[in-house]
Amino acid sequence: QGQLVESGGGLAQTGGSLNVSCAATGRPFSSDAAGWFRRAPGKEREFVAAISRSGENTYYADSVKGRFTISRDNAKDTVYLQMNSLKPEETAVYSCAVREDVSMSGSFVYTARQNYVLWGQGIQVTVSS
Repeated sequence: QGQLVESGGGLAQTGGSLNVSCAATGRPFSSDAAGWFRRAPGKEREFVAAISRSGENTYYADSVKGRFTISRDNAKDTVYLQMNSLKPEETAVYSCAVREDVSMSGSFVYTARQNYVLWGQGIQVTVSS
């Protein structure tokens, strides 16, 4: 099954940037599609960004498009989320998730929570106003 561990995050000012990472252990990360989700206080967990197994395709929630970038380094078994122009309402616990993608192309991206089988514990991102 493996494990996902997020790092980075922390505190940023409005308009600032942060980068969060998610390292996978105990599973063939290069066979996984990956995604980032977030849960703000009092709200449901929501999709943020996804990347295909190959890294060729990415997909973003409309609210973060143009400001956030998801990427991966299969040699390091790590997926990243670069967040720019942060807003206070983006204060949340950010979690990464993965699922195996057995397609030949490795080009699928997944946006629904139920698509994912393994989740990290989450990391706090706080944006001050």
